[in-house]
Order: sequence, then structure tokens, then C-alpha cells
Amino acid sequence: MNILISGGAGFIGSSLALRLVELGHRVTVLDNLLSQVHGREAAQHSYLYQRIQKKVSFVYGDVTKREDWEKCLAGQQVVVHLAAETGTGQSMYKIAHYTSVNMLGTAQLLDILTNKRDHSVTKVLIASSRAVYGEGKYKTEDGEIIYPNSRKKEDLDCGRFEIAGEVPNQKLKVVATDELSKLHPTSVYGLTKLYQEQLLTTVCPTIGITPVVMRFQNVYGPGQSLQNPYTGILSIFSSLIRQGRPINVFEDGLESRDFVYIDDVVEATIRGILHNDENGGVFNVGVGVPTTVLEVAKTLMQHYGKEVKLNISGNYRLGDIRHNFADISHIQSVLGYKPKVMFSEGIGRFAAWVKEQNVMVSDYEGSLAEMADRGLLKQ
Repeated sequence: MNILISGGAGFIGSSLALRLVELGHRVTVLDNLLSQVHGREAAQHSYLYQRIQKKVSFVYGDVTKREDWEKCLAGQQVVVHLAAETGTGQSMYKIAHYTSVNMLGTAQLLDILTNKRDHSVTKVLIASSRAVYGEGKYKTEDGEIIYPNSRKKEDLDCGRFEIAGEVPNQKLKVVATDELSKLHPTSVYGLTKLYQEQLLTTVCPTIGITPVVMRFQNVYGPGQSLQNPYTGILSIFSSLIRQGRPINVFEDGLESRDFVYIDDVVEATIRGILHNDENGGVFNVGVGVPTTVLEVAKTLMQHYGKEVKLNISGNYRLGDIRHNFADISHIQSVLGYKPKVMFSEGIGRFAAWVKEQNVMVSDYEGSLAEMADRGLLKQ
């Protein structure tokens, strides 16, 4: 097939592009080589760009610009729309920018497909996020399912980080979020991803295009940007450890995420591309197992053979959630997806790749200062 990947020079996009080429598909990539991800002079120095450069048809462009989409849509059968701004914390103060890239970019694509009916696109697959679930899904001791609102600032200021029930002394247990869980984002980033989903699932059926939504959990693995200070704690922690610098662990370090290895994400996405249900679908992509931030930091230090100070600071960012992990039973039953790389193995693979890279100095402290200046980071 002819497949267009927006954001195809990024971490997930380049990995997907390479695998699709291996399978015999013809891949076109639309990407603006964002310096925050690729660094300066990306065409000469970006690992991600260089690994796809000679294997795909590359179009330099911006998804917010209609003319850039039109440069590469002719003859495409599938569009995989990955291009997006992805930093949860950064989204809380770069609101217009995140809204423009994520929402307008998707709207431009759909506007073209709606008004130029001579195109050959039959499916659009979009990368969404676990961020659409907000604080996720919890169960009371009586078995009642509840979907908590965002945590209160006064609780966070006092170090009460866990989700509290509405009833005094009510104990809650976090459970996996399935695709039918309540959608209530707590960040601007999450809101933009939900809007992308709704645009896709509203417009595509009216014009005979199959919509597929992939809600990615925390994706990691070789190729992940080591210099972007706004996304990916594995990359941030790795850079700090390799430089011998202390790690500022937010909250109490017991907040947890579902970390899914890049190869499994690529496999799930390809299954979504090839699945022939004309109604499409919405799918969680994860492993279904939570891992705490403290566990991430300690495991990385073991793999690098280097210990640094863990400063469990109690700092927190507005917009961050406490816990989230995916119920993946739906994607297992419909697409036959089963994650092959658990975190204990994947983090070893990631660390081995990092050791082969030059030590990257990201502006992590600068990113925190930006948030603190705007009152979004409590220090």
C-alpha cells in the first residue's frame, strides 16, 4: 500500500516507517523536523531522520498548512497521523500552539479529504493518548466504579498525592482504563487529543473513510529523543544519570504509568492499518501493567552502573495525573495484539541503546523554570 505518515521522522513515526518498508509498503513522510525533538540542523545530525532518509519519500512541511498536506496526499491509501505536540506540562502554557498543531493540523487533513473527493485515502489512523482518560478509573471497597476529578491543589500542597474519595476515609483502588471509561482530560494536551479523536470519528464515516484511534500509553525504547526536556522520563532520567546529576523525583515517586515498548506500539499500529473492519475502532495500546517513577529511576541506575541522588521532592505539576494503566483486552480480542516486551526487558534494551549515544544535555532545568514562572510547578 501507499502509506503517508505525518510526524514520520519522529520516534514512533520513524520506527513505524522502517517496519512498513520492510513489509513492502511505500511510505511517504510529512515532518517539520522540530528542533525540540531532532536538535539543530536535523538533516545532518538527527538520528531519527537519518535512519529513514533513504528509505521513504520525505516531504518537509507543517501539518497546520493545507498546502503541505496537499503536497503528499495524492495516491495515498492510508494516512497515519502522528504529528503532534506531546508535552503534558508544556501544553499548560503553550495553549495556542498545542491547539494549533494538534487540532488545526487534524482539521486541515479532514477538510482536504472532505472537499477533494478524488483522493484515494480509505483509512486514517490517528495517534491518541492515555491522557484522554484524565485521572482514570477507580474502584471503591464496595466495588463501585468512579472516575475522580483532578486532584486538588490544597491536597497536593500538603503531600496528599493519592486520589481521595468523595466520602471521608474512603479507600480507592486504581483499576485499568478500558476504552469505554470516562473521557475527562486534565491537561490541554489531553484535551487536544480528545478533540482529534472526535474530529476523526465524526467526519470520516460521513465521507467513506475508516477511522482508527490508537490511545498510546507511555511509549519508550531505542530512538527516543534524549534531548527533549518535555517528554519521556526515561530519557530525562538517563541523561541525568549519565551526567552524574541528581534526579528530582516529583511527588513521592509512587505515581505510576503503563510503559509500552516501541516495537509493540509499531506492531499494534500495523495491525490497525491492516484490519479490514470498515467501522474502524478505538484501541488502547499498552501492556496493562503499572510501573512507578521510583522503580524507573532505580532500574535505570542499575543498568548504567551508576548511582545518583534521588531527591524525592514533593514537587508537582498541575495537569499531571497520579496513575494510569490500560485495559488491553479489546485490542487483544479484535486485532490479536499482545505485547511481547515487558518493562523489565524493554528498559534493558533502551539503556543498552542509550550507552551507544553521546551524552545529551537537555534543558530540563529550563523547562521546569518555565513552568514554575507560570505557577504550574510547585517547588
